[in-house]
Amino acid sequence: MRPLSEYHQRDTDRHPPALTPTYKTSVARSPRYALLSLDQSLSEITGPTFGHHDVSALDHDLLKNFATQGDAIGERIIVHGRVLDGNGRPVPNTLVEVWQANASGRYRHKKDTYLGALDPNFGGCGRTITDENGYYFFRTVKPGAYPWRNRVNDWRPAHIHFSVFGSAFCQRLITQLYFEGDPLIPRCPIVQTIADPDAIDQLTAKLDMNATIPLDTIAYHFDIVLRGRRSTLFENRLEGN
Repeated sequence: MRPLSEYHQRDTDRHPPALTPTYKTSVARSPRYALLSLDQSLSEITGPTFGHHDVSALDHDLLKNFATQGDAIGERIIVHGRVLDGNGRPVPNTLVEVWQANASGRYRHKKDTYLGALDPNFGGCGRTITDENGYYFFRTVKPGAYPWRNRVNDWRPAHIHFSVFGSAFCQRLITQLYFEGDPLIPRCPIVQTIADPDAIDQLTAKLDMNATIPLDTIAYHFDIVLRGRRSTLFENRLEGN
């Protein structure tokens, strides 16, 4: 049996291309020239990181962390899972941040002009730090779908944005979580830039009745698997970044 490799190169066949004209803003955002690979300096690799003292007790609870007069409005959910490296090992003590629209599909942002109502008790963002087993969880409301100015009648599926920090500020992964069974997933131009159905499935949180709290909160399970750093020491210098 072939042993697992410690380092993993980026799978360019799995990731969507930068230019996908059906996703209109990718036309302006996609690079016109070949990408450059820049070495990380020692200050970037060993720079300041977040610790447990930076996260308060309610930061992971979006039902309460912005509320002043009761809980947030909407379908109460738990999103939980583990952060794992490319070989399935837990990634402990890493900062996980989330942000999302509220139950009516509106963000608490001055440029969001969607007709959905703002919830005075929902801020839409939170953070937590994984435990020794790479485990994390958030309490929140299920976000609503919302229209966006791509084509005449395009709607974003319900989704939650995730950010995972590495060992320094420059090491950051940003992704999105979708929900199992959402009929808008196969219709979304952003999702459909991903050619691999398995990759889309890995971005889809699965209903988890075992973690659901009866008469209270529905749970969804979502693991985050990192590619892992490809760096290897060669003549006292980190290569591969």
